[in-house]
Amino acid sequence: MDLFPDGAFVRLQNRVQQKYLYADDDGEGVSVRPYGHVFSLNAVWRVHRVLVAGNNIVLLQGVAYGRYLAISPGMAPPGYRGRRAVQRDYAGDNVGALMWNPLRIVDGERYVRLRNEFNRNLLRANGRYRTWHTAVTADIDDYGRLSTMMQWTVHRFQVYLGGRRGLFGRRMPEADERRTIRHVRANNEGDFDQDSNNWPTFNFFGRSVFNLRIQVGMRQPGGEVWAITMAVRPGSQGRLTPLVTDLPNSVDNMDIVVFDTGSQGAQNLVYPAI
Repeated sequence: MDLFPDGAFVRLQNRVQQKYLYADDDGEGVSVRPYGHVFSLNAVWRVHRVLVAGNNIVLLQGVAYGRYLAISPGMAPPGYRGRRAVQRDYAGDNVGALMWNPLRIVDGERYVRLRNEFNRNLLRANGRYRTWHTAVTADIDDYGRLSTMMQWTVHRFQVYLGGRRGLFGRRMPEADERRTIRHVRANNEGDFDQDSNNWPTFNFFGRSVFNLRIQVGMRQPGGEVWAITMAVRPGSQGRLTPLVTDLPNSVDNMDIVVFDTGSQGAQNLVYPAI
């Protein structure tokens, strides 16, 4: 599918509501939100293509928190259709819940349906009439009558390697909740110990990426705070995502890979050109 080349950055806009697929700040939920006057990395997704049984499958990795778009095993709350769409790490069992097959609706146009390969349901927005229903779900095709709420326009971004051009972490009020941070230092080429059980850990309070940088940097050789670049590893099979925005509003543990800024490993990290 030419609309989803591997490594591309995309936004998905629902054709009915004209709102964008959005990774919620709790690091778990997925909703639709208007574009608004202030751009948000939560509405940008990176394409991760994998080969499964000879077929090219699309995974969508949220740029804000590094987690992947997936289907929850649980049903959506009352008032919604189908099963909840969620963010989750790319690891463990049931990775089929992260796998999507884009179905182009009209040749030459940029809108698609996204069919989940786990249960064949289609990603959909909700709230056509109940506009306060913003959560995204995956549902059956309504007995052959495909809802236009299941159609998404694909918008592409350019990409570039290295640096943080135009990306700034949002400063948020600190929270009292504590999460565990596991971190590992990569070498100049970007190689690191893949077994996160061997990584040092510490407890971290709040969401500030600025404070996290200080805490991680103080634990590096020589206490390097400003000469490091951090990336999130969202599960053992997930692609590294540069950490450029404040942490999700949750207490889930995070795995951080630390690079020397300017090293080959740091330069290989890919950012959306925003």
